[in-house]
Amino acid sequence: MTDKLKIWDERAKNLAKTHPLKTLGHLPNIPGITPETSRFLRWKSLVYLLRHDKNHIFKRYFWKHPFKYTRNILKSYARKKPYVREGDFFLYNFSSLEEFQKSLNAPLAVVGFSYCHKPLECPSGRFTDQCIHDENHPVCGQCFIGKAFHALPAQQTKVFFIPTVHYIGEQFFKLLETYRAEEMVFLITACEMTLEMFGDWGNMLNIRGAGVRLDGRICNTMKAFELSEVGIKPGLTIVRDETQDKILELIRLLREKV
Repeated sequence: MTDKLKIWDERAKNLAKTHPLKTLGHLPNIPGITPETSRFLRWKSLVYLLRHDKNHIFKRYFWKHPFKYTRNILKSYARKKPYVREGDFFLYNFSSLEEFQKSLNAPLAVVGFSYCHKPLECPSGRFTDQCIHDENHPVCGQCFIGKAFHALPAQQTKVFFIPTVHYIGEQFFKLLETYRAEEMVFLITACEMTLEMFGDWGNMLNIRGAGVRLDGRICNTMKAFELSEVGIKPGLTIVRDETQDKILELIRLLREKV
């Protein structure tokens, strides 16, 4: 895989000269969540999920196992935080990143990329669950999402490009109709506020995995988050270079265990 990634990086350098993409001039120095937004954030997440559930996801799925889901989410609410954090990695139902790495031999790895770190020039569009990830395309060939996608093993991996929290929530509900929670492990990119807001709901499903914190023009207020959920997100988010390296290392371990 190392040689493949080197080829990708070399091609990306050449494409950046002939087809430069719009990028962040600098990383903004802003908090992951504003102090005002952080107040009662768990309650705000509950209200948001129920109020904006246009496809009646919870009505369709929650009542299939109401006692189990209620027990799980109350256990999660009883904890100060629904995750364990190591740097840019938010770990759910794992005590450490090392423990997460050992789980990569699970029957199914679910990998998700939030739409907001697609390039502004994305040929599939940004606010969509589609991605052509064409390594020969001048945009895709410079995109970290495309690079990670092509590094992933084809077997035992499910990849999603995430436009909304309701979208990825429904995908997990559907997967749990085929797989048990302990048979899955996930790796998903999202802004810090999203990882904070919806960790309890992942714990409700008892799914295990890691959320990867995005940087850049993140959503750190409820207003910005709600706008991004309807596709209003002019700014770019990014995965920091050292975190990209760690994601690719996790993908390498995943390939070895498949």
